[in-house]
Amino acid sequence: MSAVSCHPSGELTPATARVERLRAAALERAYAMPSVDDECVLLTARSWWRTGHEGSHMLRRGILAGDILCGMTPVIDADELLVGKYAYRTLTDDERSALAMWRAYGEPATSKALGQRAHMAVDYERVLRRGVAGIKEDIAGLRARLDIARPEELEQDYFYRACLAALDGVVILSRKYADLAEAQAQDADPARADELREIARICRKVPESPAETFAEAMQAIHFMTFCLCAGNGMLLFQLGRPDRYLLPYYRCDLAAGRITPESAQELIDCLGILLNAYTPRGLAVGWMVGGRDASGMDVTNELSYLFVQTVGHVRMAYPSVGVCWTPETPRALMVLASRLLARGYSHPALFNDDIITRGMVRLGVPHGDACEYIHSTCVEITPVGISNVYVASPYFNLIQCLHDVLGIPPRGEQPGALPAIAAFEDLVSRFRQRLHAVVRAGVADSNLHMMSRKYAGGFPLLSCLVNDCLARGKDIDQGGARVNWIECSFVGLANLVDALAAIRDLVFEQQRLTLGRLREALLANFDGYADVQAMLGTCPKYGTDDDRVDVLVQEVTDLLRAACEPYRSYWGDAFVPGLFCWQMHEYLGRGTRASADGRCEGFPFADGSGPAQGREVLGPTAAVCSSTKWDHTPMLGGVAVNMRFHPGPNPDDIAEPLRQVCETFLRLGGFETQINVVDARTLREAQAHPERYRDLVVRVAGYSDYFVGLSPELQAEVLMRAEMELSPC
Repeated sequence: MSAVSCHPSGELTPATARVERLRAAALERAYAMPSVDDECVLLTARSWWRTGHEGSHMLRRGILAGDILCGMTPVIDADELLVGKYAYRTLTDDERSALAMWRAYGEPATSKALGQRAHMAVDYERVLRRGVAGIKEDIAGLRARLDIARPEELEQDYFYRACLAALDGVVILSRKYADLAEAQAQDADPARADELREIARICRKVPESPAETFAEAMQAIHFMTFCLCAGNGMLLFQLGRPDRYLLPYYRCDLAAGRITPESAQELIDCLGILLNAYTPRGLAVGWMVGGRDASGMDVTNELSYLFVQTVGHVRMAYPSVGVCWTPETPRALMVLASRLLARGYSHPALFNDDIITRGMVRLGVPHGDACEYIHSTCVEITPVGISNVYVASPYFNLIQCLHDVLGIPPRGEQPGALPAIAAFEDLVSRFRQRLHAVVRAGVADSNLHMMSRKYAGGFPLLSCLVNDCLARGKDIDQGGARVNWIECSFVGLANLVDALAAIRDLVFEQQRLTLGRLREALLANFDGYADVQAMLGTCPKYGTDDDRVDVLVQEVTDLLRAACEPYRSYWGDAFVPGLFCWQMHEYLGRGTRASADGRCEGFPFADGSGPAQGREVLGPTAAVCSSTKWDHTPMLGGVAVNMRFHPGPNPDDIAEPLRQVCETFLRLGGFETQINVVDARTLREAQAHPERYRDLVVRVAGYSDYFVGLSPELQAEVLMRAEMELSPC
């Protein structure tokens, strides 16, 4: 796929040669990236062995983060302008022996911190404004007020000491990078030597001290993000709203002649490529742009375009870019987004800023904070800088809830009895009862995870950048954050409503089918029951703008919201519903028997909250109408509506109708939509010749991944999605 970017003027420009080289190298590593860095695991082992005498678990956790960062091997590859990633070095024989000992005896004996990690954006403005040194000064001031003779303040003091130990590691690792850059400059050609010396200068300054230039700010936010990942053993920190917090640095540098839009774009591209260098496949990490500020003004600016344009340069699974749309979003930004999508890049995703902000306010988030949110990975929404939100905790299988009512167990288990169900309303009532029981069990399990973190967790480095952990003297795992929601996700919405519509019509209204015979057909995976499967296929389907089934979507989503409403997280915040699935539509579908929507056993469920695969038979307008007839506002756990379009001979011919479809979805109240513009022929060609399509990125279900790296089941699921046509304007 060719590299392009699109300026607000519409001009297409290529990526720089540097970016193309960095991209090629990163793509080669993407398929072979280890899930963990052995060096970091070894450093973890050494730290735990070294601090066994400490009386404070929290202090040990802070020292652990510092020890990992201090001990890491820095690596700077050719062409890089931003630095900070795993070396993935080969361990020595002695190191491998020590690592094996740790994994066999040490690691299994450590207390487990369960539950979600990361899936957030931290307070990057604090990093840029105060630097590590300033944060340490803040901590010193807080410690000075403590009376450690008081038990609660003694605990706070140990938390602050843990924070300081972790922060020291950030500074030491940054200085190691400066040393390496200076050493490499000795043997580099003059141009590269100048770049390396500038890297060294910047790494000696940030993130220890406040940033003053755009390049310093870019290095600071990237390096702190990488340190949060490495020092905490985490993934998936998002970069928040860089078009907001980096704008002053960008404009100042432009005015002073220190930077051009082209050189800023290259730095942004380098950042996007680096995310691919230390984030394994199958996840999502990136940033958002646009949206409103606390005053209600759309904040789209010149930097917003650059952070979107990087999609056309990087052309990899990451960064995951979201455009926060309002009715006042400049048309030029949406044109840019649609032109990139029309070229098959799968980014950016389009989010409804007003719907999401309204949902945040309903949950009690102050309006100023509600305007600063992030798609925490895929489409789950978490507030920036104040979040200890657990996302996708847990995933709920909606079809299995219905099957439980019908006595249909998961695959491989023996069926139960079919209860007497006299009317459709009775079936829905039993489904509601089962749903509440399943949600109740999920809440208990998720709260157990939060509770385990109170005693076995602790992330002092992260807590330095999440409000109000420092002010409260509490780690993020001890309730220090302002927001501590749990966001669950319900999988198989379209399958459920299509199944309910079929049962209502065929069993209870038309009486063409008994519930017993339908159950037999589902247990047999339609083997010998082709007539039943054919009947199911004639029933109304979600995605065709048919009120007979779409009315059920509103009823079901109301049930989901009501099932979550009574419950609270361990720290007293809301239990929030969502309707996206990451890869879980394939995983849960694999274990679920055939369903009354006509789906065969083992096949993936619908890939989010849009229509099930292949059922958008009346085109995008009908699919958009069906997908917006219910209230998306409460679903901050994420709403993902995937649409796939035929590319056509000229991408620019479909860019404008694509923009119109997407904006119609958003104007009708849609939460989020994401687009694949790729034809079935290309996908089948990629299956046959994967070596030719290593960079073919597709939207899966809230995230993007390389098509040839997907499981056969997920490839089949993507292929089954209806390939809708767009008429050129």
